[in-house]
Amino acid sequence: MAKQIKLAAQTRAGAGRTEVKKLRAEGKVPAVIYGASLAPLNLQLGAREVVDALKHATGEQVLVEVEIHDGAKTSSQLALIQEVQHHPVRSTILHVDFHAVAADEKLHAHVTVETHGESIGVKTYGGRLELLLHSIEVDCLPKDLPELISIDVSALNVGEAIHLRDVQLPSGVSYRGDGELTVLRIAGATTADETAASEGPSQPEVIREKKPVEGAEKK
Repeated sequence: MAKQIKLAAQTRAGAGRTEVKKLRAEGKVPAVIYGASLAPLNLQLGAREVVDALKHATGEQVLVEVEIHDGAKTSSQLALIQEVQHHPVRSTILHVDFHAVAADEKLHAHVTVETHGESIGVKTYGGRLELLLHSIEVDCLPKDLPELISIDVSALNVGEAIHLRDVQLPSGVSYRGDGELTVLRIAGATTADETAASEGPSQPEVIREKKPVEGAEKK
């Protein structure tokens, strides 16, 4: 199951550039939470708390319990972190989007795939592991959302593969998509000839007459 993180947030009235810039200067991160049964609500969170929460996330989907403080009123909303915008240079967090979910309704999410074990085809026969799907689309209740989908590849030999239908998912979790899709495979070792062929034929060197340097003395 995905780790459920708690984050405290406050509602905010201002959404303009000036207000957002002021928030960031105060160590806050602007955010918005929305969902099928929830009108978009502007929030602000502590930047340090958001960074700490993301440090503990190992997969694409982060399940969060957002404690929303609106004046004297406090409410709690379960949500997925939908998007995190970072500064292109400083990598600081600029904005967070939350997608509200209901505890008793199935959600659609992408879960990161990881492998464990060493394939016999890689270890013994020099093959290579090719991961073709880095995440799998799933449907499940929030409480059943896996943090990662881990696949044991130790028994795979060269030429063998694991398809979507072969992946052992936790109870209550089902995949979306074509079950025949290849998640990973063990390919044969690449020979020097194959590498050269994939790079294409080498181009002959073209020797051009050197142009005289402007201002140089003629001999």
